[in-house]
Amino acid sequence: MEKTDNSIDSVSAHYPLLETIDSPADLRKLPAEKLTQVCAEIRQFLINSLSNNPGHFASSMGAVELTVALHYVFNTPYDRIVWDVGHQAYGHKLLTGRRDKFRTNRKFGGLSGFPNPEESEYDTFTAGHASNSISAALGMAVASALQHESPKRNVVAVIGDASISGGLAFEGLNNATMTRNNLLIILNDNDMSIDRNVGALNSYLAHLTTSKAYNTFRYRLYRLLKKMHLVNDGTKDFILRFNNSIKSLVTRQQNIFEGLNIRYFGPFDGHDVERIVRVLGDIKDMEGPRLLHLRTTKGKGYTPAENDPASWHAPGKFDPQTGNRQSEPHEGVPPKYQDVFGETLLELARSNPKIVGITAAMPSGTSMSIMQHEIPGRVFDVGISEGHAVTFAGGLAKDGMRPYCAIYSSFLQRAYDHIIHDVAIQRLPVTLCLDRAGIVGEDGVTHHGVFDLSYLRSIPGMIVAAPRDEITLRNLLYTSQVADNGPMAIRYPRGKGKNPDWKVPMKAIAIGKGERLQDGSDVAVLSIGPMANLVKSAITKAEADGISVAHYDMIFLKPLDEELLAEVAAKGCPVITVEDGIKEGGLGSAVTEWFNDHGHKVQVTRIGVPDSFVPHGKVPELMKMCGMDADAIHEAIVNAHKSDK
Repeated sequence: MEKTDNSIDSVSAHYPLLETIDSPADLRKLPAEKLTQVCAEIRQFLINSLSNNPGHFASSMGAVELTVALHYVFNTPYDRIVWDVGHQAYGHKLLTGRRDKFRTNRKFGGLSGFPNPEESEYDTFTAGHASNSISAALGMAVASALQHESPKRNVVAVIGDASISGGLAFEGLNNATMTRNNLLIILNDNDMSIDRNVGALNSYLAHLTTSKAYNTFRYRLYRLLKKMHLVNDGTKDFILRFNNSIKSLVTRQQNIFEGLNIRYFGPFDGHDVERIVRVLGDIKDMEGPRLLHLRTTKGKGYTPAENDPASWHAPGKFDPQTGNRQSEPHEGVPPKYQDVFGETLLELARSNPKIVGITAAMPSGTSMSIMQHEIPGRVFDVGISEGHAVTFAGGLAKDGMRPYCAIYSSFLQRAYDHIIHDVAIQRLPVTLCLDRAGIVGEDGVTHHGVFDLSYLRSIPGMIVAAPRDEITLRNLLYTSQVADNGPMAIRYPRGKGKNPDWKVPMKAIAIGKGERLQDGSDVAVLSIGPMANLVKSAITKAEADGISVAHYDMIFLKPLDEELLAEVAAKGCPVITVEDGIKEGGLGSAVTEWFNDHGHKVQVTRIGVPDSFVPHGKVPELMKMCGMDADAIHEAIVNAHKSDK
């Protein structure tokens, strides 16, 4: 393990070469033999920085040599590098003029934790969800060809072995040879996603080998035949297919990439930076799509991360010298919502053999791992394939099982058609458990789960619910297994709840029924989900101002509690809706529509995420920015009361 003085941070430490690199152009001035030292300094910088300002650690540590080699060989930013997901892009940020700003990484107003084109011209495409790099890079490569750009623009897609298993990646691979392009795909194969990779493709990649001598011979032969005018772009694909067939026959091994007419090189050691530079130099000017397969180690250069890459994906604060991670107290501390979900699902599954769990590469992130550990045969990790997860759940439900599909809210967006076509139309009893719903914090714009209330509410027959606390979450999960009402979505936030004494007997909640938490006559506040806690704080302030406030927890966005809404309308007072989601199409829209449809002239103020994409930062900072914190709710109550006088 690399040792470092715990008192030295990334700013005060000395990095002789890294400090001279303010752009990739500076990197390219160095002799190749100095690149190993650059890699070592980047790793030390990341260890020192991320130990105090947490972020995605292991992925970036494993991609250092790849990152250095790419910027050394290619003329970035003219040449394009498209990162997939972006967990591995911290070294890229350090080399592209953001070293001195890295202390602000993932902080409000600071650097994004993911590639962001608004932040730097070197960040060529937004990255946050997996598997999009090949399609995006292919589009850029085709655009360059169509515009006859000179000099020729190289386009590189960097994708991991977990991301390449996603359906979108396969669609990109399938289309890569359909049009003229100059696309290079780098497969960063570390045999990991966040949790351990699953699936046949992962097993295939683990055993895939291609002879270096064979690749060298074939490339030289192609160059010779082209020079002799015996092969051209028109005959190249035919010869390539014939060549691949002969190779498969002789080696008794079919290469999936060459089967798609994509030239394959590798696998190579992804931590031998000088060799990667040589290989990239050899293949960068080849025409047509090709794939370079690099084997890397997630967490490379830091022993604790190498030994436990899943835990060190985003480890939080840690001691860089010992590797000890900052622990949190457990006694008397409220649990994370995901753990309430995981433990409650296990309780239900013990007594109901029809319950099965499904997750898309996030068993630990969703706490589906709790059930997986005790009942592994009834938990299915399908990898990065949210669409498949939902349709798979539909198939299970069609033949009598009760599937619980746990996916982060923002990732479930990728499965929207599957929810409609493969679950909702058939009214199948699939329970969608939406983790990380609402504002999530430092992961930022690509990870906020703010659209689910709106995009699920519009689906016929879909039940949409959000618990205000841990006990309500348990009761909703219990309700979903006994209700016979088709699909149900339960959304809950990232992080801890408020109640350490949450393990109480479960009871069913009537579908579509909310709860009056407090009566009042001057203003009525309707909230959904844990926003009830902020509303409670705001009401306490309003009562000190002499305002009588009624508070209702809707629990269900769909179906709405019409009796509760009629009660609110009868009060004749202003109404404020509060939700941790986009205002357009959410709770405020639903309530306003109901009042209008039933002839009630009610003044409604909607509080929620405005019609804009929310950046990264701590949740309280973002809540304040969006006008959703307790102070903003209090102000809305005061203003509504004034306007009603």
